[in-house]
Amino acid sequence: MFHLLASRANRIHVCAHRGNSVDRPENTMAAFQRAVDLGCDSLEIDVVLSADNEIVLLHDLTVDRTTNGQGFAEDLSAFEITALDAGSKFHPGFSGERVPLLKQVLEFACDQKLGLFCEIKDRGNEDRLIARLAELLESTGAMDSFVAISFDHQQLDKAKNAIPGLRTEGITHSRHVDPAGFVATSGLDAIAVEIDRFLPEDGVAFHSAGVSVRCHVPRQGSLENFERYGRKPRSIVGDWVARGVLDTLSGDDVGYLSALAEEYSPY
Repeated sequence: MFHLLASRANRIHVCAHRGNSVDRPENTMAAFQRAVDLGCDSLEIDVVLSADNEIVLLHDLTVDRTTNGQGFAEDLSAFEITALDAGSKFHPGFSGERVPLLKQVLEFACDQKLGLFCEIKDRGNEDRLIARLAELLESTGAMDSFVAISFDHQQLDKAKNAIPGLRTEGITHSRHVDPAGFVATSGLDAIAVEIDRFLPEDGVAFHSAGVSVRCHVPRQGSLENFERYGRKPRSIVGDWVARGVLDTLSGDDVGYLSALAEEYSPY
């Protein structure tokens, strides 16, 4: 079982956002393997549905930005999508990297004992995607490693009602008036927040409701720009870690996050 709360896992989680996407093409097996090699214990991925009801890893609804193909994923078969080159746009050295199927990544996560935060990007096809997700979680035995995440909390509620035992995480860019009340009424198991929308008291409130907190940390270069002008975002995040108000550090640079977690972890 992948325990969401750091206090239960006895460690601060390090989550690779689309894999180690700072130096590998996002949402590819190359990015995931690199993240594992650098010390992550969880992945954040994005999924959409193909025309033939297969779940594939893509952040966008179209394949245009990250592959050599064109068009909406929902208009393409899984075979057509997975045949595309998902690496060369990032760097020619990754030419031939493919768009993975969710099934492949679920099996990888189970094999590597990783948690998997899976963002549902689809909107119009969500009922079919949820049905297929239920089948995949059953066939791979990945339920204990899996967390469905979304900005659409009603979508998460629908998924949770359809798949017994499914854990969900709401993504938010807002500070809520009553954090504990908000998550209690939403039925969420976890919350994902941005570094500039989080305060330690929010973490205490979320934890009081039994909800874990995942904080997205910008890339090292972005934080260094703040440091240059006398701000101390790294030490601020480190203090949150040390105080136990965060459970997961998430970002594109796993090596940086792993070092941060190791330096400040209270466990």
